[in-house]
Amino acid sequence: MSGEREEPAERREARGWCWSVLDSPIGPLLLAATDQGLAQVVFHADEATAAEAVSRLTARLGAAPTPSPACGSDAGDDTGGTPDRLVHLGTAVRQLESYFAGSLRVFTVPLDWSLTAGFNRRVLRELADHVPFGTVVGYGELADRVGDPGAARAVGVAMGSNPLPVVVACHRVVESGGGIGGFGGGLETKRTLLALEGILPQPLF
Repeated sequence: MSGEREEPAERREARGWCWSVLDSPIGPLLLAATDQGLAQVVFHADEATAAEAVSRLTARLGAAPTPSPACGSDAGDDTGGTPDRLVHLGTAVRQLESYFAGSLRVFTVPLDWSLTAGFNRRVLRELADHVPFGTVVGYGELADRVGDPGAARAVGVAMGSNPLPVVVACHRVVESGGGIGGFGGGLETKRTLLALEGILPQPLF
């Protein structure tokens, strides 16, 4: 995946960020961006879930969010000194809208990887870089790819803690025996995303 920017996991000084909620076919998604890139995607972001996510991010990033325009606005227009965080947020909104509309297969929004580290980050970066739209990979195979054979269970944990679902497509990781596997956003959400990518048949209703 192009456009990725990595920040050291140990970095802890206050960082500017902003967020917005995007309505999508899988429910509202909270998107949070720093000046480095898109940092988090949160499923099922109703008012209570969004408030909890904002509180958690405020603590982790060491600063309250800056005001941001509504989704679908001109947040991504890099003019007039617009902070990078707003540019990245606007880019993420537009690319996710295109993805759900079936017209985008590769996300190029810059990513801020600072909310994950170690083995989890290695696995997620392998997933982002080498498991493209419309394909799947097994938990064990992904463990093999990052040089930790036998770590399929740890890969599952990494998928469950993915701060950037949909964009870093943990829905493409499935059981080697043909099962769909687990998913932090719920199995119906996983099925919907796999159907959107042509891996599973579209539901009848």
